Amino acid sequence: METLDKAAARKALRKEKIAAREALSPEERAEKSRAICANILQTPEYAKAKTVFIYKFVKGEVQLKALEEANEALPAAERKTFLYPLCIEDRQMLAIEPGSADMGSDAWKKGAFGIPEPVLELGRVIPPEDIDLVVSPCSSFDESGMRLGMGGGYYDRYLPKCTKADVMLVAYECQGCKAVPAEPWDVPVPCIVTEARVLRP
Repeated sequence: METLDKAAARKALRKEKIAAREALSPEERAEKSRAICANILQTPEYAKAKTVFIYKFVKGEVQLKALEEANEALPAAERKTFLYPLCIEDRQMLAIEPGSADMGSDAWKKGAFGIPEPVLELGRVIPPEDIDLVVSPCSSFDESGMRLGMGGGYYDRYLPKCTKADVMLVAYECQGCKAVPAEPWDVPVPCIVTEARVLRP
């Protein structure tokens, strides 16, 4: 019974916090996302990372476009390698370095859940143990660093494979909650970045 109650609580919290971020206007989301990216750029985790696993946003998620733009503005020798998730069978993910810009827009496709994904054949698969920093979205978080995902479990399965990576959660302040109803497999995230702060539980 407790498991059912917890599952229902997680589902309700996920629904509530997704609604909260989607209640923000497009302008508010863009402004807050730029502030989140600015905060990421100031962290030591980002500064030392050479290979960074980020994501293409969908719907109300934190937008990491300013992070991509900041990286592109650097001299080629100083740029970080950005990787993006590709969802595959059994709710697993691969980290892909996308095909170069000279390959054109065909290096990307619309994948699962309408999220832009790199085309596998035009990109390069990077082993999770070679990733320095993972920037993860969520539906909610709490002050102890617990993360509530979108319900698919993709990051829950992938993060343990990133054995040397720092993990950073990005969210709007409105996605915070008093306590995420945690499951045994949930692992606290050591760094959460919002538009207002960098939280290190």
